[in-house]
Amino acid sequence: MTKKTSSERGREPADRQPYTVRLPGFIGDEDIGLGDAVSRATSSLGIKPCGGCARRSAALNRWLVLAGRRGNSALLSRRGR
Repeated sequence: MTKKTSSERGREPADRQPYTVRLPGFIGDEDIGLGDAVSRATSSLGIKPCGGCARRSAALNRWLVLAGRRGNSALLSRRGR
């Protein structure tokens, strides 16, 4: 038996850049990870974070970044669209 690599298990490699989505009307000039956005929304609703919230937040931040008003076309996606 051989060990499976991270890509064979369906996980993304650590060196991969997150997807970036521009939301100029909703996000300020700074970039924010999806996990941070979810954390802010749930705390504003009064939901207290649990032990797994930090791990989920970090995983979502690695997956998707919400960009503000910067018009850099290289930020639109990691695939260069």
